[in-house]
Amino acid sequence: MALHPLWIPQSAPPRAFPDVDFALEEPNGLLALGGDLAPERLLYAYAHGIFPWYSEGQPILWWSPDPRMALEPGELKISRSLRKTIRRGEYRVTLSHCFQRVVRGCAAPRANQSDTWILPEMMHAYGRLHELGHAHSIECWHGEKLAGGLYGVAIGRVFFGESMFSVRRDASKVALAHLCSLGYALIDCQLPSEHLERLGARPMPRDGFCQRLHRHCQESAPALAPASRGASH
Repeated sequence: MALHPLWIPQSAPPRAFPDVDFALEEPNGLLALGGDLAPERLLYAYAHGIFPWYSEGQPILWWSPDPRMALEPGELKISRSLRKTIRRGEYRVTLSHCFQRVVRGCAAPRANQSDTWILPEMMHAYGRLHELGHAHSIECWHGEKLAGGLYGVAIGRVFFGESMFSVRRDASKVALAHLCSLGYALIDCQLPSEHLERLGARPMPRDGFCQRLHRHCQESAPALAPASRGASH
């Protein structure tokens, strides 16, 4: 009998997700539809290996792919050119100084695409997580201009990366290198890409990934973790 993803009513409690073992093989990782992007639901989802990803006109789609792309901070691959960029101090790095600007930068259509999956309701939802201290950004500045950055959700010693962007060479890579220096045990990259593989991320079996979440999400957050203290304009 064919399996179908579970429909989650908006009124369902935050924990109303099926076990990730019920995620579809095709499309890889589709687990559930519906629900909402309330902070409690998002935090529960991330801590259990689930994340939202959908396009305009679709219901909220919840995913838990197998394998899962993840980066061990100590395995970050820094190219010779990136190392030179870091040594030159070409960029100034800040933490959660302008969260919404970073999200908007990530949402801007790229050269090879005409739309974005970071919809207004997604921006609002992660903005709310930022206000509550759970979502953070890392910004790279070239002079007074925002050159790139990344944002994501932090639970314990796991950083769940959502997106990154650059308008200048290596800016998002510098942000990632800084993230890897903050003391997180694992960085979730969600889906495979050649770009992430070149930076050291690798596919991890979902069972092993979820075991890591169970351990590291219970640990104390790094002392230098980004804090929501700057402006979020």
